[in-house]
Amino acid sequence: MDEASNHDSIDRRIAQRLRSLRAERGWPLDELAKRSTVSRATLSRLENAEVSPTASVLGKLCAAYGLTMSRLMHMVEGAFAPLVRRDVQPLWSDPEIGFRRRSISPPAQTLAGEALECELDADVRITYDAPPRPGLEHHLVLVEGQLSVTVDGQAHELRPGDCLRYQLFGPSAFTTPQQAGAKYILFVV
Repeated sequence: MDEASNHDSIDRRIAQRLRSLRAERGWPLDELAKRSTVSRATLSRLENAEVSPTASVLGKLCAAYGLTMSRLMHMVEGAFAPLVRRDVQPLWSDPEIGFRRRSISPPAQTLAGEALECELDADVRITYDAPPRPGLEHHLVLVEGQLSVTVDGQAHELRPGDCLRYQLFGPSAFTTPQQAGAKYILFVV
């Protein structure tokens, strides 16, 4: 399967999962729009796979559903396997802003943690209004580049090799400077 058709397939599976999550809760589109601050029109287009979701929109929807983005992707991507070879690690991207996310250790029902390899292009800012679950624990290791992570209103400037450990209770932001992107590993517990 080529990359374009794989991306289309993932978008369709995400659309189906988003539709089923809303249906499980009995929420009309207007209710989800209110809870997520995503417009009703955008939600409809996402659920019908007419547009690809952005990282920001998925973050808002996951917060409304009380899920981590990785948990949502796990619901879309398949079953647990103890060994996850690189060539089958799910890769999701938001090409509009320059964000790529590889689930190197996808969530599993029997395991609490997960690991993500993330890349942000230069001059990118991703903000999340709320955590998917209050108190979610993150351990972020910057592999290369430059990255500023804002948690609880405090910005942390990271250099390669630095590890930022935190729990999410409010908004957060990931920002790269104009001259450098960032590659980092994120452990979520």
